Amino acid sequence: MSSMPELLAIMAKLRDPQGGCPWDLEQDFASIAPYTIEEAYEVADAIQRGNLNDLREELGDLLLQVVFHSRMAEEQGAFDFEAVVRGIADKMVRRHPHVFAGAKVADAAEQTRAWERLKQAEKPRQDPSVLANVARGLPEWQRAPKLQKRAASIGFDWPDVHAVLAKLEEEVGELRREIAQASPRERIEDELGDVLFVIANIARHLDVDTGHALRRANAKFERRFRRMEDLARNQGKDLAEHDFHAQDALWEAAKAEDHQGLLGAMGERHE
Repeated sequence: MSSMPELLAIMAKLRDPQGGCPWDLEQDFASIAPYTIEEAYEVADAIQRGNLNDLREELGDLLLQVVFHSRMAEEQGAFDFEAVVRGIADKMVRRHPHVFAGAKVADAAEQTRAWERLKQAEKPRQDPSVLANVARGLPEWQRAPKLQKRAASIGFDWPDVHAVLAKLEEEVGELRREIAQASPRERIEDELGDVLFVIANIARHLDVDTGHALRRANAKFERRFRRMEDLARNQGKDLAEHDFHAQDALWEAAKAEDHQGLLGAMGERHE
């Protein structure tokens, strides 16, 4: 048996009411969706770390999610895995006429515009807004720049990143005022949301992926914090036994080592 039919058979067995796995049988689309998202992030993490062995494993885990959803749909008589594969194959051919049908495009930018035209032709919008069909299931840090890009497509945009930075200062000022006034949580949340939305806009103007930038910041924090713990242990104490000022001194020491490139790949993946 080849690998793909074997995987489909395994999933069918797991979902078999007669002798299947109780946990797998309890699942539905909604309960599995968070795992699907998590596995996609695991793929991105493996790519970020440049670990191809992990990437192979994580791609398998993500493929399992597709198989799981397809199996549940098949049980309901909606579609099966073959329909999923056939659908995406047909779409790729249809949306690449410059490869499969002799159409001509000058460059990648023109091809992207052609892709969007074909996409709109396939799925006519019932919602007339330029913001229509920006997926609501996206993490908000991904959805924000998509909304901003759509608005910018009709000219509603800051002229450059410096104007967006000025807007950030304005929004931070408003957040400070709400905090100083001990405003209700909802007001503070609104203002903090405005700050985050502007930060996403700054990233868009700089052509920086917000998620990638935050992953780098997380990795840097983890790398330095783990070094703080090591330095504390070298002093014969746990980090928690140090007061904040001592911890801050250890942070600065770890930061200095990091700047000198002494921490290497510390803080990558620890499981």
